Amino acid sequence: MKEPFLYLTIPGLDHSPHVTYMWLTMVLLLVLGYLTTRRLQLLPGPGQSLMELFVGGLLDFMERVMGHHAKAHMPVIGGIVSFIISANLLGIIPGLFSATANINVTAGCALTIFLYYQYIGFRRHGVSYIKHFTGPVWWLAPLMLPIELISHFIRPFTLALRLFANMHGHEIVLIILTLLVPIVAPLPIVFLGIFVSFIQGFVFMLLSMIYIAGAEEEPH
Repeated sequence: MKEPFLYLTIPGLDHSPHVTYMWLTMVLLLVLGYLTTRRLQLLPGPGQSLMELFVGGLLDFMERVMGHHAKAHMPVIGGIVSFIISANLLGIIPGLFSATANINVTAGCALTIFLYYQYIGFRRHGVSYIKHFTGPVWWLAPLMLPIELISHFIRPFTLALRLFANMHGHEIVLIILTLLVPIVAPLPIVFLGIFVSFIQGFVFMLLSMIYIAGAEEEPH
């Protein structure tokens, strides 16, 4: 679907604004990261203080959920939640588009987490990671294995669809209200969109941490 009123488009990608705004989101995050870390000081300025507050708060929350393994997964969790929230918020600005309102982008994020925690499971436990799928006793394996495989393979679909449905729905409502009542009506939707942007990023992050923590656990 071609989105109306987009200020920024790349020739040839008019019908795929998610590609443009996915790259825009990543560039903005890279620039922000560079600006806030290029001159680190013992007495931080406003930008460094905000970055330290974000990183410290996120790491503290991750440790509560994941335990002592949290720090090792900080780059992946921090990077993906920063991208999702930034992409969500970008779509609230009139004339811009949220990359997470496209199923291809959310599927990419979900697949990244799925492959990552499977990698973590095999790296930590080796072949014994298979025991996560076979149940606590060997004679339950024929029953537990298909159930666990279905449960794990459905996770990226639910992650992707939940994020996509919420952000795409918000985009449609905001466009319709902007066309009908250009100034007054969209304002409550904008504030709701900001709230939903953070909530969806938090939910994606929390589920990702739970999946990774589960892969780190010893099989029972």
